[in-house]
Amino acid sequence: MKRTVTRLADGRELIYFDRRDDADRSAADERPLPGRAAASELRYDPLLDEWVAVAAHRQTRTFLPSADDCPLCPSSPGRPTEIPSPEYEVVVFENRFPSYGDGVSGGRCEVMCFTSEHGRSFAELPPEQVQTVIEAWADRTAELSAFPGVEQVFCFENRGEAIGVTLHHPHGQIYGYPFVPPRTRRMLDVAGRHPGDLFAEVLAAEREEAVRVVAANELWTAFVPKAARWPYEVHVYPHRRVPDLPALDGAEREAFGALYLDLLSRLDRLFGMPLPYVSAWHQAPVRTDRDLAWLHLELFSVQRAPGKLKYLAGSESAMGAFVNDVSPEDAARRLREA
Repeated sequence: MKRTVTRLADGRELIYFDRRDDADRSAADERPLPGRAAASELRYDPLLDEWVAVAAHRQTRTFLPSADDCPLCPSSPGRPTEIPSPEYEVVVFENRFPSYGDGVSGGRCEVMCFTSEHGRSFAELPPEQVQTVIEAWADRTAELSAFPGVEQVFCFENRGEAIGVTLHHPHGQIYGYPFVPPRTRRMLDVAGRHPGDLFAEVLAAEREEAVRVVAANELWTAFVPKAARWPYEVHVYPHRRVPDLPALDGAEREAFGALYLDLLSRLDRLFGMPLPYVSAWHQAPVRTDRDLAWLHLELFSVQRAPGKLKYLAGSESAMGAFVNDVSPEDAARRLREA
């Protein structure tokens, strides 16, 4: 894979990832951009022992532009964008409106564009393109993990306006958190108190019971968890314990891509529409509890039926006590049949 590092007009880093060694990425960003956004501020909540980022500059970020004004499409004559090249395969750049960044809050936020084609979705990418995305995820995880102050690297994709997406171009994000987020802390605290190997036991139980398994191959299993919180929620585990994406070998990366494309296609066929979803990689923290963690992906949708969304009610939003409208066994069956 060819990796080309360059800079945007305001100094933000941009990295092209290409399968072709002859890819020309020499185009420069000539936009008259203002200075970089002010850093966000981290504030501590002593009641919950959690950190909250205050990022007021994000109020001015781009919101649902037309396809003609998409900032993630390649640049063309008279229409410069965030990507100077007239075409690209996969590209990653520092977010212009970061939730976390240099200064008081530390950390780093990046945008990853999965393809230059505005109208495509991840499910429509060819397998070789998916492999480039996986290589880019692994590259960024390794590099951000080496940044001073980054405690966990989070690769994720939000898809669909119902989820809150503000740009329709197929893309994801990568957060280098300056702390270990609450969900990871709780998950690893539980694993540390468990007398056995918690993640291994969960995976083995789901594979043995099989009723909630959606798809599997020799190296990965995708299943609806027994206590799923969302109407359609699927967890994807490698069969081998690894802490993070860089630790996956070539066979595991290739096997994941095939399974993931199948899973995303099932989601879209479920209701005959592009399903809104969040797809989130859970990786080990950089410095703590790496021996307890088990890399896995969690994917969920707020769509509970055609024309019906799952909104968080008072009990869920205020107290974190979830009520699922769809039984996990029924969700898995529907996805298998999709």
